[in-house]
Amino acid sequence: MAVCGKTGMRNKCLLFALLSVVLSGCVYCQAQSESRPEANLEQMTIGSIEIESNRTKPTVTRSDVLIAARVQVGELFNKDAVEEGVQRIAELEGVHLVEYRAVAVGNQVKLTFVVDERNLVGSIVFQGNKGFGEKKLLKELDFRRGDYLDELDVNSGAEAIRQLYLEKGYPSVRIEKDEQKLSEGKVVYRIEEGSRTTIKEVHFEGNTAFTAKELLKVMKTKPKKFLFWPVRYNAENVAADEIKLVEIYQEKGYLDAKVIAEAESSADMRRGYVTFKIEEGPIYIVDEIIITGNQHFSDDELRSELKLKVGDFYSRDRANYDVKHVRGRFLEAGFVDADAVVERTLDPLARGKVKVEFTISEGKRFRIGRIDIVGNEMSHDRVMRRILDEDGFRPGEWFNADLARGDGTGDLEILLRRMVYTNSALIEPMGAAPGRRDARVTIEEGKTGSVMLGAGVTSNNGLLGEVRYDERNFDIMNWPESWSDLLTGKAFRGAGQRLRASISPGTIVSTFSVSFMQPYVYDRPISLETVISGYERWQESYDEDRVKGYVGFEKRYPDRWRRGFSFRVESIGITDLDGDAPQEIIDVKGNNDLAGMRIYIRRDTRDNRFLPTKGYSFNAGYEQVGGDFTFGILDGTHRWYKTLHEDLAERKTVFELKLHAATVIGDAPPFEKFYGGGTGSIRGFDYRGVSTRGLQTGGVVNPRRKDPIGSDWILTSNAEVAVPLASEVFSALFFVDTGMIDSGGVRASVGTGIQIMLPRWFGPVPMRFELAVPFMKQDEDEERVFSFSVGALF
Repeated sequence: MAVCGKTGMRNKCLLFALLSVVLSGCVYCQAQSESRPEANLEQMTIGSIEIESNRTKPTVTRSDVLIAARVQVGELFNKDAVEEGVQRIAELEGVHLVEYRAVAVGNQVKLTFVVDERNLVGSIVFQGNKGFGEKKLLKELDFRRGDYLDELDVNSGAEAIRQLYLEKGYPSVRIEKDEQKLSEGKVVYRIEEGSRTTIKEVHFEGNTAFTAKELLKVMKTKPKKFLFWPVRYNAENVAADEIKLVEIYQEKGYLDAKVIAEAESSADMRRGYVTFKIEEGPIYIVDEIIITGNQHFSDDELRSELKLKVGDFYSRDRANYDVKHVRGRFLEAGFVDADAVVERTLDPLARGKVKVEFTISEGKRFRIGRIDIVGNEMSHDRVMRRILDEDGFRPGEWFNADLARGDGTGDLEILLRRMVYTNSALIEPMGAAPGRRDARVTIEEGKTGSVMLGAGVTSNNGLLGEVRYDERNFDIMNWPESWSDLLTGKAFRGAGQRLRASISPGTIVSTFSVSFMQPYVYDRPISLETVISGYERWQESYDEDRVKGYVGFEKRYPDRWRRGFSFRVESIGITDLDGDAPQEIIDVKGNNDLAGMRIYIRRDTRDNRFLPTKGYSFNAGYEQVGGDFTFGILDGTHRWYKTLHEDLAERKTVFELKLHAATVIGDAPPFEKFYGGGTGSIRGFDYRGVSTRGLQTGGVVNPRRKDPIGSDWILTSNAEVAVPLASEVFSALFFVDTGMIDSGGVRASVGTGIQIMLPRWFGPVPMRFELAVPFMKQDEDEERVFSFSVGALF
C-alpha cells in the first residue's frame, strides 16, 4: 500500500478518498432506488413497459398485451390497475401464465410483463397401431395439429382411442403417451393393441322362464350379428347386457332376479366365451289392487282399464302405464291438477305376492275459459283455433289436460305442431277464476316451406327423379305488397293451407302435379283439395298421356269416419300404337275426354301411419263417369293389422291383411279398367301382368291374345307377416297373394322378402326387396319373380 507522505500526494489521496465515498453513496442510492417497495412506486410515473415471452417468436404480440393491460407510459403506477391488466392478459388466447415486475429507475417505474405462452401441437404420432389407420384415430381426438396443447385434451384423446379399441374387440389394449415429447409440442401415443377377441360362444345358466334364443334377441353380446357377421368382445356391452337381462326378468314379474356375467378367452385372446349366470327367483303375482282418493270415477271403472290384473304377474312397466292412464282419465275430465302415484308392497309372509295401491289426488274440476294464442307472427289465430275446435277444446267445455298437457307431449299439442308445422306448441292452464281455467297456446313457428330433391325406383315404374316445392302454411289471399314481401316470405303465408308443386321425370313414367288444399272450409272440419296433374307412361302396345283436373271435398267426424265427394275432368291421349296393337286399343286411339263424380267413405284407426301394428284402414266409393264414355266404378279397399307376437325387446311381429275389390258398371275403355300384378297387387306377376288379353291385329299370321286390355272387375287378397330382425328397421317378410279377374281362374303366389325403413324428415320410407313364385296362374300371365321398391330423399 502506498503511503501519502508528501503534501501534494496527501491532497491527491484526500481527493481520491472523497470521490470514492461519493461514488459509493451513488451506487448505494441506486440500489436502494431499484429495490424500492411497490408501495413507494405509487407516486411515480411509468417510464417504460417491457414484454418478456418464453418463445423466440411469440404468437401473443406486444400490441395484444398492451391493449389487454390498459396501462401506458407516462401515467402514474397503480398496483391494482396493473394486476387487473395481468388478469386480462391471462385471458388472451394462447396465454398460459402471466407475471409482472415493477422497479424504480430513477424517478420512474420500469414495468415488465412476463408472458408464458401455451405450446402448440406441432405433430401427432401414433405408434404400434395396426387395427386402425391414422385417419380413423385422428377422428377420435378433439384437437388437431396447430391447436394449443392442452394436457387434458391429450389424456382425453388417449381414453377415446382406448374406448375405440375396446368397442372393436381389443380387450387388452394399452395406450401410453410420451410425456417428454409433450414439452416439445409433440403428441406421441404408443399403442399396444393386443389380440382382437371375437365372441365365439354365449351361454346361459339358470334360465328357465326364457330360452337362450329369446334372451339373445335383446342383447348386444352374441356370437354372430345377422347370422353372418362376427361380434367383437366389448366389456361395456357385457355389463349393459347384465342390466338389460335383469330388467327383462323384472318386467315379467321376477322381481328378485340377479344376473352375473363371466368372460373367458382362449390362450391367444382371439376367441371369447361369455356365460350369463341367472338367478331367476320366484315370479311375483298381483294379489290385490287398491285404489284410493277417487271420487269422480268408481273403483270398478278404473280397475277395468288397468293392464295389471289380480292373478297376473307384476310388471313395473305395466304399473307405470296404468298410473299414467289413471291420471290421464282425470286430466281429460277437467281435473287439471290431478295426480296419481303407484306403490307396490311385497307380502313378507307369502313370497311372490304383490299388493299394488294407486293413490289419486283429484283436485278441482275446471272448464275452459278464454283461449289466448301467442307466438304466432305468421300464422293466423284461426289456424290454431279451428284445430282446437275440431278436437272439442273450446270455451265452456271441460279443460282436457290430457290432450293439453302443457309440455308439448299431449295429443292436441302434437296435432297442432304437425298440422301448423311449428317447432313447438304448448297449451297451459292459466288464471284462478272459480271453476275456470284460461288456456294459453304458445306457438314457436318453424320453417313451413321447402324445396326437396328426391329419387325412387320400383319394379313397376322404373327410376323416378323428383323436384318438389311444398308450402304447408300457405295463404292464397295474402298477396305481396312489395318485392320485399316475396323475398322475406311474408307473402302467401299464414292461413294453414297447403300448396305443392312437383315434377317427376322417369325412365318409364313421368308426372307433374300442382295441388292446393284448404283443410278447413269456412273454419269447419271440411277439406277442399284441387289438383292439376299430368302423367305419361309407355304401356305395352301404346303410349298413354293424361292431363287431369280434380276438385274434392271431405268431411271429418270425431269417430275417425270421413266421407267426401270429388270431381275430375281428364283428357287421355293414346298414341304411338304398335303395329299389332289389339282392336280395343285401336278403338281409343287419339284424345279421349272424361268427366267423373265420386262419392266415398273412409276410416283409419291405425296406431301408426308408417309402421302400423294394430287397427285398420277402410276406403270405399262409387264414381260415375261421362264424356266420350259412360260407365261407373265401384271399389273398396280394407287393410287390417294385428300384432301376433312381441319379443323381450318389444319388437312386434305384425300381420297385415289387405282386401281390394273393384268393378266397372257399364262399358269402360281399356285405360279405365283393372290390371293385376306387381308391387301393391299380386306379387310374383309382372306389373299389369294379370289381365284380359286383346287379340293381335295388323295382319299377324296366327294372331294370339298378347297385350293386356284390362278387366271389368278385380278381386285381390294379400296376407303378409313382417318379422323384425335386428330392430324394427329391418324386417323379414312372408306373404301369400291371391287374385281374380274377369277372365281365367284364381292367381296365387307365395313369397318372402326384406323390408328396410329408411329415415326421412316426416316419417320413414320403406325399401322392399321381394321374391315371389306363382303357384296358380294362367298361360298368358306375365311373371316377375323379383320385385323391389326404393324411395329416398337426398
